[in-house]
Amino acid sequence: MKALVTRLDSFGDVLLAGPAVRAVAARADHVTMVCGSRGAPAARLLPGVDEVLVWEAPWGGFEPPDVSRADIDALVERVDADTALILTSFHQSPLPTALVLRLAGVRYIAADSEDYPGSLLDLRHHRAPHAHEAEAALDLAEAAGFPAPDDGRLRVRTPPRADALTGPGPYVVLHPGASVPARAWSPGRAAEAVRELAAAGHRVLVTGGPGERGLTAHVAGAHGTDLGGRTDAPTLAGVLAGAAAVVTGNTAPAHLAAAVGTPVVSLFAPVVPAERWRPYGVPYVLLGDQDAPCADSRARDCPVPGHPCLNTVTATDVAAAVEKLIAVAQPMGET
Repeated sequence: MKALVTRLDSFGDVLLAGPAVRAVAARADHVTMVCGSRGAPAARLLPGVDEVLVWEAPWGGFEPPDVSRADIDALVERVDADTALILTSFHQSPLPTALVLRLAGVRYIAADSEDYPGSLLDLRHHRAPHAHEAEAALDLAEAAGFPAPDDGRLRVRTPPRADALTGPGPYVVLHPGASVPARAWSPGRAAEAVRELAAAGHRVLVTGGPGERGLTAHVAGAHGTDLGGRTDAPTLAGVLAGAAAVVTGNTAPAHLAAAVGTPVVSLFAPVVPAERWRPYGVPYVLLGDQDAPCADSRARDCPVPGHPCLNTVTATDVAAAVEKLIAVAQPMGET
């Protein structure tokens, strides 16, 4: 059987699809993953993925391309699968993707859909109302005939050792950036947390992408080690795997940390619900006002002056959460 799994969103969204991908891979001979350019590096980390097709959907992403018949025709020509799972967030429709896959000749297509699918879906599945994104994807896979073959946690392929970047001895990672501004802690607060963690005896590594070097340099200051722009996806996985704890917002490194089994202090802006997007499968501490006025708004920029949902979190709060995660090996759950 040739199977295809689509997740057309960002890096973290693709990581959350990992358990469902492994379920499909346990029964398929070949698994292709279709995702956008932002999710492709994550897809290449997932166990069970044999091939990655990169495609920018006109109905996904922060800056979707214009609709192009030639572009859609090119994808239709590239798709070679018997069965497909379309993974979407709770607020997205799978039906445009299903139409393209039907045109590509995929015989069996399964997806969560509240909208009437006509002949576009063979399995119209309804997700549980409060399911985490990883669990919702696994539920769909099982309904489509792909039961979970393992514990269902997030996983990535074994990352490379990152000792040359991290140096010897234990350390904590702080990742101050976020994919959208509404989910980011303020740089000032993050810099305070680095100083407080260092004062408590922790080595602090500050990570960020190539476009975040100014941010990571400011946050690291004289008390942390600036790794901004120095880690691709596999290397970042290696850095996070060696950390005692990771401090980050609701963004990709939170899910990558969970995929390598590292506890997470989650600075979680409630613009999306934590029950669906919190760190999955590892010990975590959730910080941030989950009842703030921005809750469930899906805002990219904070709609409330002062960003109170996160800026009420102090460096002391973060330092205490780090100590708690390091000191106590506890079951997964909010603390």
